[in-house]
Amino acid sequence: MRTDTPARRALADAEAAVFWLDRPDLPEPSPPLAAQVDVDLCVVGGGFTGLWAAIQAKERDPDRDVVVLEGERVAHGASGRNGGFLDASITHGILNGVARFPDEIARLVALGRESYQGILDALAAYRIDAAFEATGEMVVATDDYQLPALAESVATRCFYGEDAVLLEVDEVRAEVHSAKLLGGAWQRSNVGLVDPVALALGLRHAAESLGVHIYERTPATGVRSDGVGVRVDTPGGHVRAARVLLATNAFAGLVRPIRRAVAPVYDYVLVTEPLDASRRSSLGWANRQGVADSGNQFHYFRLTPDNRVLWGGYDAIYYFGGGVAARHDQRQRTFGLLARQLFELFPQLEGVRFTHRWGGPIATTSRFCVTFGTGLGGRLAYAVGYTGLGVAASRFGARVGLALLDDPSSELAQLEFVKSRPIGFPPEPLRWLGITLTRHAIARSDRRGGRRGAWLSILDRFGVGFDS
Repeated sequence: MRTDTPARRALADAEAAVFWLDRPDLPEPSPPLAAQVDVDLCVVGGGFTGLWAAIQAKERDPDRDVVVLEGERVAHGASGRNGGFLDASITHGILNGVARFPDEIARLVALGRESYQGILDALAAYRIDAAFEATGEMVVATDDYQLPALAESVATRCFYGEDAVLLEVDEVRAEVHSAKLLGGAWQRSNVGLVDPVALALGLRHAAESLGVHIYERTPATGVRSDGVGVRVDTPGGHVRAARVLLATNAFAGLVRPIRRAVAPVYDYVLVTEPLDASRRSSLGWANRQGVADSGNQFHYFRLTPDNRVLWGGYDAIYYFGGGVAARHDQRQRTFGLLARQLFELFPQLEGVRFTHRWGGPIATTSRFCVTFGTGLGGRLAYAVGYTGLGVAASRFGARVGLALLDDPSSELAQLEFVKSRPIGFPPEPLRWLGITLTRHAIARSDRRGGRRGAWLSILDRFGVGFDS
């Protein structure tokens, strides 16, 4: 007989649904493509990258005929399932950027900030209410071995012009009330929070207002050369386009380089009921920062606009074959683990119920950030693999994708960040074995005070990611 625990009771009534998508203002899907259309630009993928690409293409050339093909509905994938952390970094954090692109990092930081400001400008210009909060983000230590990295992080962020402060144990606990917090690094600039689905719906409306045609429930099943253009096939018709941008992220790559570069890893999230005044007060958290802990297996958490706690991460799962399927969206073992861990961090929340539980695929690469490429003689480009930090970086990814199509000699297209490729993942079963071995090695490292061990040391030597 299974023991009744606080975590199990808290999960008893949780709906198997994405909190952000569970809303009355979600529009009906647009009709699928049911004919042949001829356009200047076809964007495959109706998430953030695809929507930003469509908007920026029309802003630059209002006469450009643009369509977006979405296999399900706008924001169905990672764009609607994330935590809503809006971070200006386009390299999955400054430290990752410094390690991988030391000669370009100053320029990449500047480009990320420029793109971040472009998002804020678009929110104002298109009157998008994405529940934006300029809270910053706080990375916290829950074990002594994590403290030196916080100091390094703050020093690096400050060197590159960010407003970042190191918090001692009393200071971090004054911000967020948990006895498990031992220190923190709070970046107060160029990071905020949004409602990701509200952002996606606002971008959809903006794109349509500019004349973009969006076809939902229209999966692209193939892409190939068609004379001087590109043909994109779908179940109900096809698109003939002068140029194609693939913005499919974790979903099946239509070209081989994407399939080699990207592995879909499932991330899981819980959301509580709205906290009453007493529970809310017990957490402190007056500055409402987005928070992540700094283990190799890490959690991310935040307050939603209606004062729920969103709590996700830690137990990332790769399924054999890299399949992306609805059956992977629910994993009871992981939900139970996450619930227990939340109550360990915040025992004052015991008794609070969870209302939503869900999972979804993150497109990871071995360099832990977006990768780009072209095909079909330069008439096709892609931007994929944000590794869970793409809410803001996707706008820049879309900009680069358009540059690769329209002006391959431009400064953006010639960045080493854009031209370089991550180490590809091996075919199955080696892919599953390698990722599973790495996952266990990361967990072991956290248990051993951060010591990397032989396998992680080998990966480090080859510049492969797989950590926080």
